[in-house]
Amino acid sequence: MASSQNEGASALVLFSGGQDSTTCLAWALSRFQRVETVGFDYGQRHRVELEQRAVLREGLARLSAEWRARLGEDHTISIEALGAISDTALTRDAEIALRDDGLPTTFVPGRNLLFLTFAAALAYRRDVADLVGGMCETDYSGYPDCRHETIRALNRALTLGMGMDLEIHTPLMWIDKAATWKLARELGGDALVSLIVEDTHTCYLGERGKRFDWGYGCGECPACRLRAAGWEKFAAAVA
Repeated sequence: MASSQNEGASALVLFSGGQDSTTCLAWALSRFQRVETVGFDYGQRHRVELEQRAVLREGLARLSAEWRARLGEDHTISIEALGAISDTALTRDAEIALRDDGLPTTFVPGRNLLFLTFAAALAYRRDVADLVGGMCETDYSGYPDCRHETIRALNRALTLGMGMDLEIHTPLMWIDKAATWKLARELGGDALVSLIVEDTHTCYLGERGKRFDWGYGCGECPACRLRAAGWEKFAAAVA
């Protein structure tokens, strides 16, 4: 396991049950003395990811006694209103395709903005000053709320609005999916990579019936293709 850098006392990780957020949780566990997690139920089509969260937390705790000691409470926040007002392929049985404006139909407007705002409100109550999220501007679908500029602006707004020194960490912001697999290996060795393969969920369609080298999914949606391409590049580099 990667050694602790003792960056701070506590952190709250936005934890969906996917590859990126699981890697971010391992990253936080290697740095902070207490790490809590928060997930969001917004009526997502791939809500199986919520079911994987407990499995992954237990798996991470088994990988390291230090991580087990540091892993704190888990929270789930329901944001049903987001799903109700969203007409997207992640909240409806709709085709996954590119819209006329170039964004995919999987874009849920305001999702990360709301996630981080709710997380900040929870962090305030839990006396936590550091938020960790898996937003990435390198390998992504063009979502504007994943951009570094967006996160920095929201960080400033939340710091002002909460009246506290809040820091949003995005350890995956400038790395691609292959590098995300590599980071997981650096943090927790092959055991963490195996946990991510077997138990995380990325597929937009919520498919967990078919097993690929990189994990479970439909193999065709944009999330599966991105994960598969990253795995192929990573596997070739470590072969």
